[in-house]
Amino acid sequence: MSQARLMDGTALARRIVEETAERTADLTARTGTTPCLATVLVGEDPASVTYVRMKQNRCRTAGIASRHVALPADTTTADLVGTLRALSADPAVHGILLQHPMGRHIDERAAFEAIAPEKDVDGVTFASFATMSFGLPGFVSCTPGGIMRLLDAYGVDPAGKRAVVVGRSAILGKPAGMLLLARDATVTYCHSRTADLSAAVREADIVVAAVGRPRLIRGQDLKPGAVVVDAGYNEGNVGDVDFASAVERASLITPVPGGVGPMTIATLLEQTVTAAARQLGA
Repeated sequence: MSQARLMDGTALARRIVEETAERTADLTARTGTTPCLATVLVGEDPASVTYVRMKQNRCRTAGIASRHVALPADTTTADLVGTLRALSADPAVHGILLQHPMGRHIDERAAFEAIAPEKDVDGVTFASFATMSFGLPGFVSCTPGGIMRLLDAYGVDPAGKRAVVVGRSAILGKPAGMLLLARDATVTYCHSRTADLSAAVREADIVVAAVGRPRLIRGQDLKPGAVVVDAGYNEGNVGDVDFASAVERASLITPVPGGVGPMTIATLLEQTVTAAARQLGA
């Protein structure tokens, strides 16, 4: 069998950002208001600081204004909730991104729920998960949304396929499964307590690895010709899939980096402009 074809998230994300920049320019010209994304960071975790800076740079590329709120590492849940509610009430802010992780002392769910659903462009609130699950207007979680765009771009129709999602986080694994289910895939969730993970993965036509364990999924675990989406990112630019062995068995596979990551940011920017348009009635 020939090697898998790479699903180039960098190239697709570039096109989405270019289209988003055109939408931003049009919206700004029609309304006199530039879409604005507020980013909130608690503490100075180096990886998080890098991610936020990257998102701010992409905002500039798309013509989106960005406002950054940096909070000290010892910020309380109450103070963080207050900051997010203030941003939610600010008409000059159209989208809000709360960078995570944010410290074990923070009630992460309480913080997410302080974001107004109409500004939840990262798709992290209960409201966003509900609208996503029921196929109603709202915002999808950015990484799962980016994954679906990648599948579409490479002609992968989930309908009738067996999809295995390895991971069950509230903003990645669970919503990825719901989006696949909405597209008529038969979805199985696997996680740290799954007995014989390899056997479950071997049945999958589509594998989404999103568990945060380096090289957990190996080539021999895959069904020949499977589509493999590696949404993991671990130290040393390593995904949750053992790329070297998986590329020999899959038909399509995302690289790490350059696969899912760029699509996450592109989806965030796209949803920020959509949020601005809705709030401005344009």
